[in-house]
Amino acid sequence: MTADPAIVDTHGLAKRYGRTDALIDLTLRVEAGEIFGFLGPNGAGKTTAVKLLLGLARPSGGGGTVLGTPLGDRATRRDIGYLPELFRYQPWLRAREVVELHAGLRAVDDGARATRGAIDAALVDVGLADRAADPVGGFSKGMQQRLGLAVALLGTPRLVVLDEPTSALDPVGRADVRSIVRRARDAGSTVFLNSHLLTEVERVCDRVAIVDHGRVLASGRIDDLLGEPTIRVRATDLPPEAVAQLGRFGSVAVNDAGWLLFSGVDAERIPDIVDAIVAAGGRVHAVDTGRATLEDLFMRLVGGGGLPA
Repeated sequence: MTADPAIVDTHGLAKRYGRTDALIDLTLRVEAGEIFGFLGPNGAGKTTAVKLLLGLARPSGGGGTVLGTPLGDRATRRDIGYLPELFRYQPWLRAREVVELHAGLRAVDDGARATRGAIDAALVDVGLADRAADPVGGFSKGMQQRLGLAVALLGTPRLVVLDEPTSALDPVGRADVRSIVRRARDAGSTVFLNSHLLTEVERVCDRVAIVDHGRVLASGRIDDLLGEPTIRVRATDLPPEAVAQLGRFGSVAVNDAGWLLFSGVDAERIPDIVDAIVAAGGRVHAVDTGRATLEDLFMRLVGGGGLPA
């Protein structure tokens, strides 16, 4: 926590649609100059939270600030870049025309020359300078995503909100997006990244918040959250009741890949754990020691599935 004003600061933020509580008590803080990962399962309220931060919806309770101003402040939107999860540009427009249109809507710069410079810089940054004159209707999904990032990063906004920026991209495209996001942070933008791709978040984010039902379950630097040593055991044919019995060794959870995750357990107990699994009828395929992954933490907090047969 720093003494400087937070880029995003919410307290007890809530949103209700009819009888449905989309957000109940969202309290979080995003500091300047960081890449902040916002994680949660489907229905956790992530998209609703983004709408409230951007002023696209009004809260039912609580409140907060974005860039030091109350939620929904119109003037503040000029300092925010936004890439929605689902977007589509008119296919007949050329890439440069798309960016020019949004530069005009956001009033990115004063003066035509300055605006042209900002547009050129955005297209160069996402690797589309050589396709600036091409109609976007012929762009691949990856190129469309790059164009959306160019629009979001136009003029180096103080806050950039990215909603699932790497979904539907191949590994090369995801790596490119990570590089673009890091450059945006290094240029002075704070990045708020909403994603369900946990490995991508773990690679690029400075801090994260894991939310479920609109409440923050865990928040902090990734190194701090994942610092606890973990024993991972890949096992099959283990009855569900046996998993609970393994809790005598320490905190145990199961991720969706079938790994048993033991937290806070000394590595010297590995032979005892393996013996217990075998005695219960399970088969041990692999044992690994090390730090938990962000997926492990997510599954432990939000909930996991059973072991595969």
